[in-house]
Amino acid sequence: MPDANPVPTPQTPDAPVTVLSAKPVVLPAPGRGVDLRVRVSAPVTGGDLPVIVFSHGFGWSMDGYAPLADHWAAHGFVVVQPTHLDSRTLALPADDPRTPHMWRIRIEDLRRVLDGLDMLEAAVPGLAGRLDRDRVAVAGHSWGAQTASTLLGARVLGPDGVPGEDLSDTRVKAGVLLALTGLGDDLTPFAAEHFPFMRPSFATMTTPALIVAGDSDRSPLSMRGPDWFTDPYTHSPGGKTLLTLFGAEHSLGGIPGYEVAETTDESPERVALLQQLSTAYLRHALQLDDTAWKAAATALEEAPHPLGRLQSK
Repeated sequence: MPDANPVPTPQTPDAPVTVLSAKPVVLPAPGRGVDLRVRVSAPVTGGDLPVIVFSHGFGWSMDGYAPLADHWAAHGFVVVQPTHLDSRTLALPADDPRTPHMWRIRIEDLRRVLDGLDMLEAAVPGLAGRLDRDRVAVAGHSWGAQTASTLLGARVLGPDGVPGEDLSDTRVKAGVLLALTGLGDDLTPFAAEHFPFMRPSFATMTTPALIVAGDSDRSPLSMRGPDWFTDPYTHSPGGKTLLTLFGAEHSLGGIPGYEVAETTDESPERVALLQQLSTAYLRHALQLDDTAWKAAATALEEAPHPLGRLQSK
């Protein structure tokens, strides 16, 4: 039985006072080498709760991204955070035979969560019968955003430039892609050699998504500047929204956690904006409520000193 501890959350008028967070919930994963461990966060009350499956960035784990996971759960979502094999908590050696296939195993982790929702409901005290399986979203940051994007329809180009297997999942109705890397044509020689899976095609990424990019996010993996992170919006079909955060670097103000070493652009205001907009967007995209999204978008547009801008197509 996983530990289940109440997590205090901000007392806002439209949010439960308490979130229940249970970890580790273990999903059997034959052939993976280690079973999949996840964290499940959910409001302690309410039913027909939509689900967000969140894929962490390189090296992180189910314990990261509290600024997003806790906020989403406090506003009516069940948030499931798997720990991928690249997590520092697992400490796999660089020469592990699974390393070249890690990108694909990450995708399988998200599918395993979707396949295991019944098991998760049964394992978390008080969660049984409260999930809305018709309203499922995926989200991710950095490498996790690439992982999540494949379930929305993005594909990985092979050495011949031909899109690989379609790994999209019809159970997923929306996505939030945070600091998702751009086209593989702009990789540095080092990245092209060591990360061949970073050659995406967004032409078939048809599922609605909010794409978030920082206009100060300069990646050592790309020969381009921050506009590289807008490629997923530019090169995907309609039904997408781009949020460009002014002054944001790769951590987008600190979404991996509070006061973490990786955050070089710490901004509580920027994180708060992203919390608000991502929550409102997901409620809109999952057809729960349009009011909050329209209000948030209007407020950003009319702000005298906006922290970012929205574009939609």
